Amino acid sequence: MAVAQVEQPVAGISRREFLYYIWGASIALYSAEFLGLIIWFAIPRIKEGEFGGIIPVPVDKIPPVNDPPVNFPEGRFWLVNLDSTAPNELMYQAGDEAQPIVGLAAIYKVCTHLGCIYAWNSATNRFECPCHGSKYRLDGRRIASPAPRTLDRFEVLVTLSTGETLVSDTDESLGFYAPITIPSGAEVVDLRIDTGKKKQGPTQTLLSEIVA
Repeated sequence: MAVAQVEQPVAGISRREFLYYIWGASIALYSAEFLGLIIWFAIPRIKEGEFGGIIPVPVDKIPPVNDPPVNFPEGRFWLVNLDSTAPNELMYQAGDEAQPIVGLAAIYKVCTHLGCIYAWNSATNRFECPCHGSKYRLDGRRIASPAPRTLDRFEVLVTLSTGETLVSDTDESLGFYAPITIPSGAEVVDLRIDTGKKKQGPTQTLLSEIVA
């Protein structure tokens, strides 16, 4: 005689298991939202043209070689065009500088002493801080203390008419951005300053001591 097989009913989840599942899903959702908020706040959202981001510079604002600096208040920097091989009262090569200083540089507008805003003095042809009297050459090197070091610089990005893009290199001997030299015959078609990338100026002998 055949024995009929009785199917056993499938047991459902208990109330306790259901609550555990709901609790686990809630924790996972909360953790995902919290992580998303952290990532959201960590990612920079500085718009182009605002300090802390990239500042476009019209190429017609590039100063002639060894001319006074051009002020860019929105980016908090001075743009300079240097050439110590063509010295004048604004830019010259000091005795301890083995290599010529040539090219474009963007100099942060904050004194390295106590953070005052310095200015260019056209009467003396140098940067001067009104707070404590620190003085700097056109390229930002210290002329007189109490500033402890040369002025800081921002990264410069240049696109040439040849299609080549140049980015500030680090001067290994000084540890901060070297000026960007424009190759002979090339023209600058786009110029940008990244104010989110700043390097501190080095500690160098005061130019006033070298002259003395």
